[in-house]
Amino acid sequence: MTLENGKPLAPVLLGDAAHYETGFPHELFTDLRQRMPVCWSREADGPGFWSLLKYDDLAAAAKNPAVFSSATENGGHRLFDEQTAGVAGSGAESPIGIPFISRDPPKQAQQRLSVLAAVAPSRLGDMETRIRARVVTLFEQVQGDTVFDVVPALSAPIPIKTLAELLEAPPEYEPKLFEWTNALIGEDDPEFRRSPEYMAQIIGELMQFGSHLRASRLGGSGTDIITLISRDKDGAEVPLRDFYANLILVLVGGNETTRNSISGGLLALAQHPEQWQRLVDDPALIPGAVSEIVRWVSPVMHMRRTAMQDIEVRGQHIAKGDKVLLWYPSANRDEDIWEQPFTFDIGRGFKQRHLAFGIGQHTCLGSRVAELQLRVFLEELLRRYRHIELCGPVPRIRSNFIHGIKSLPMKFKASA
Repeated sequence: MTLENGKPLAPVLLGDAAHYETGFPHELFTDLRQRMPVCWSREADGPGFWSLLKYDDLAAAAKNPAVFSSATENGGHRLFDEQTAGVAGSGAESPIGIPFISRDPPKQAQQRLSVLAAVAPSRLGDMETRIRARVVTLFEQVQGDTVFDVVPALSAPIPIKTLAELLEAPPEYEPKLFEWTNALIGEDDPEFRRSPEYMAQIIGELMQFGSHLRASRLGGSGTDIITLISRDKDGAEVPLRDFYANLILVLVGGNETTRNSISGGLLALAQHPEQWQRLVDDPALIPGAVSEIVRWVSPVMHMRRTAMQDIEVRGQHIAKGDKVLLWYPSANRDEDIWEQPFTFDIGRGFKQRHLAFGIGQHTCLGSRVAELQLRVFLEELLRRYRHIELCGPVPRIRSNFIHGIKSLPMKFKASA
């Protein structure tokens, strides 16, 4: 074990997006989890950070915001410092304010409550009917017996169309919602974030879109997300800057997790044909398959916290002010939690819930909607096809944050 000032030093710069271009490096993180489950990484352009790799350590930190802060004034929820880089790395001079994911309780909880009504369980029944109708329409446009790209045909438009419904946005905005979310999460990918000028254009378009919808809803009593994030829990108007920030949070959170769970789930099923056959033989396994897919894919790789006091984790001294990263794919392969963690098993009994949607105060608000969309997608897929086949390379987003797939060439067949 290499030490630096008494800290167990990771053998590579864990924040370097290049390490994740071909998928999450599970072999590296398995070695680290076993040898140094709380380790230190240098940064090319920062002071360095701690990584928590074990399930229990991640869960404990996520449930303790008094010690592990995600507030912007303490650095925020991303590896870069939000005080200087701005939301989504959009620049310190950006007119975007602070989203509730970059706040600590009690303010975080107050803003979070404003959005809960839009994704409450009571609304999911009505939503399922509309989601299914959209999924059916998308499948009708697929020529499954020829090679096609799943991402633009199915896995991207499904959550985008659900987002448009939640926002009550006109359908013509759907292509822009797709482009905006790619740019917002793609700060390390030159295809998604082409230049500072392009990013400024994206932010301007998004602000114009948001302000137009907000102006049309202010004073109303709707339960669409635009209305809900335009006011606080007491009904007071939310500052425009913070409205924009929470709109970005909704766009990214409502799109990326579902899109990449669908793409990653299909990839996993194609790579494990015995599990696909289990689904074909017994569609009652779909709910378990949804949970296993999200555990397996872990579409958000990490969130960042900042230590608000000196604390010891597994014998390692974390100093006040140190950055701490919570690595969800590592926790979701923790050998002390999961039996055969590297086996993709749609019949896995979930004694513990995976951490792909987070845990504690910042658990993903849209997790039930994401699971609903994935379940409906699998149900409609199985109604039509008995064979799926991967037909080419799978390029991924260049990112240390989103475990994302850009393109997924596949062929579906009604018979094996």
